[in-house]
Amino acid sequence: MGETGTQNAEAAAAVITRWVEFAAIGIELLAVVIIVAVILTGTAVYVFRILAQQADVNTYTNYRHTVARALLLGLEILVAADVIRTIALEPTLQNALVLGLLVLIRTFLGWSLVIEIEERWPWKPSRVETEASHISGKNLDEARSEKRL
Repeated sequence: MGETGTQNAEAAAAVITRWVEFAAIGIELLAVVIIVAVILTGTAVYVFRILAQQADVNTYTNYRHTVARALLLGLEILVAADVIRTIALEPTLQNALVLGLLVLIRTFLGWSLVIEIEERWPWKPSRVETEASHISGKNLDEARSEKRL
């Protein structure tokens, strides 16, 4: 009786392990499909606009942002797959350290892509913030000059 229970538990653990591995592979495939699909779609739109002579100053910038967003989303999904694989399948210290290194590298790449998308350093104000401060500054100056009159 005891061996049958142990064998059933081992069989159940093997099935769960297989499903977790399939889930991690599925998540990785999802990331690759998203990256490839968005890059192909973005490239097709970019080429179409150039060939149709509808391209303007922002066409290339929009294309770069589309590709960067696809890569950023793909990186985030790949990190999720790595976490699932490491934590659920083989939670050893070595695998945790490798996961930490992968997450660190992908975080740096993600940060670089965000800088590329926003076209500014994180410590610089965004264009919206700068424009808002100029507008509020003008309104404040106008209010002060009207008060003096």
